Amino acid sequence: MEEAIRRLHDEFGCRVINVSLADRSHMAGAKRTAWAAVLDDLARELDLVVVVSAGNSDYSLVHSLGDRVLAEYPRFLFDPTNRLLEPATAINALTVGSVTEGNGLDQDDHELVDVQPIAHAGQPSPFTRVGTGQGIKPDLVDYGGTAVFVGLTQTVVDGSQRPSAGVLTLNNAYLERLLTTRSGTSFASPRVAYKAALLRDAFSGATANLVRALLAISAEIPDGALECLAEFTDEEVRNLLGYGVPNVEMALASDDNRVILTAEDSLPLDRFAVYEVPIPELFQVTKGRRQIKVALAFDPPVRHTRLHYAGASMSFRLIRGASEDEVFHAFRKWEKREGPAAKLLDKFNCTLSPGPQRREGGTLQCGIFTAQRTLAAYGNRYFLAVRCEGGWAGNLPEGQRFALAVEVSHQAEVPLYERMRLRIRA
Repeated sequence: MEEAIRRLHDEFGCRVINVSLADRSHMAGAKRTAWAAVLDDLARELDLVVVVSAGNSDYSLVHSLGDRVLAEYPRFLFDPTNRLLEPATAINALTVGSVTEGNGLDQDDHELVDVQPIAHAGQPSPFTRVGTGQGIKPDLVDYGGTAVFVGLTQTVVDGSQRPSAGVLTLNNAYLERLLTTRSGTSFASPRVAYKAALLRDAFSGATANLVRALLAISAEIPDGALECLAEFTDEEVRNLLGYGVPNVEMALASDDNRVILTAEDSLPLDRFAVYEVPIPELFQVTKGRRQIKVALAFDPPVRHTRLHYAGASMSFRLIRGASEDEVFHAFRKWEKREGPAAKLLDKFNCTLSPGPQRREGGTLQCGIFTAQRTLAAYGNRYFLAVRCEGGWAGNLPEGQRFALAVEVSHQAEVPLYERMRLRIRA
């Protein structure tokens, strides 16, 4: 695998690599495998966007349910035997699960009572796998087909046997037929890889970290998935769907009422940086829902033989209503002789979802601050504080690389883009 990826990079200039492979003998657990570590090392060393499929369920699980599979969906997806397959736990790679684009029925199936859809459009595919809760994995999902239940045979059938349940793809027996249909996370991850390639092509100088951050900030969990998972916790939903389906058009450009700001930087270990986010008055006072979405991506060194896999960690906080000095003093290291460290009041911290404990276990972190009421009391300058904490990595000569993407959006049709452009140029 390492030799193949290096050759694709060195000889053909490949900057996005898709790995639709999984090791069924190694399910995600407390420790990552050497395979995951190789992908993480290559992503960091070669600045690659590595996209990995989450792996598909063992259909013996759903077959054992018989006709109860319809009633047990989506609960059976959270079975302990349905965790991610290695190398999907690679932290510097994008891990991709699958959601459905339709219910898997064709026109004739609607007249057959024994053929029943398990999932409907936008819902988790009946074969996608779930993360362990150590950070948010999978990172993203995309469309990978579905499966249906055939009552006559008491079996679950996917796109390999019923074209309407699958996605169109190339046929390996191309001399017989050029195209075929299949279902699986292996067909969802190439879609994300394609979106990553579009971003790298559009922004030629963008690092892999920036591409990952842009994909995360553009992602949304489909409404169909939220409806069918309404009884589950946010943690369980994230373990299954990550940040959602990325929308590359949203990542490529801002709109009048939606602005994306980006930054690429590096930090020495045990240091922090503060970035100003300009907030126009019309964002603060105009009625309607408004959001600030923040994505952070970084690529730490890893060692699968260590207790702590990643050699460094990073985190961020979005601060409102505080001065530049107050933010600096709240995040800097205080000496004992200076007395108690300065702390910001809770009201100055923007509450983002998911929260810090949930998102900080990974190297791709995304949080959303949502407000309905006026924000005029907090002023027109928000601050994004980013911290880098050293682990076993010791000293990184060039610091820890990272990328940030911030999306400021308003439900109302307000000229955010123009106002923020003028503020930044001033």
